[in-house]
Amino acid sequence: MLVAAIVALFVAMLLTLVRAFLGPGLYNRILAINTFGTKTVLFIAVLGTISGRPHLFEIAVVYALVNFVTTIAVLRFTHRDDLRGGPGAPDEEPAR
Repeated sequence: MLVAAIVALFVAMLLTLVRAFLGPGLYNRILAINTFGTKTVLFIAVLGTISGRPHLFEIAVVYALVNFVTTIAVLRFTHRDDLRGGPGAPDEEPAR
């Protein structure tokens, strides 16, 4: 059963990468990369369960924290460029 979970997570990670490369806007791509990081944390946790290595759970928690902090930092950076009209401005028109 856990092997099926790993295969399903791997397929979901591949689909998320496709979404990250083909996303219509910058924020959609950032969200896809954040989702990929979350699926990676799940992948590491399930792998730790299968292999019987409890230290992989600690690695997964550290990876989740790094993923969260990096996503917030990238969003703040792109939001600053968005306000200036710089290179990080989204491809989509804002809703009025």
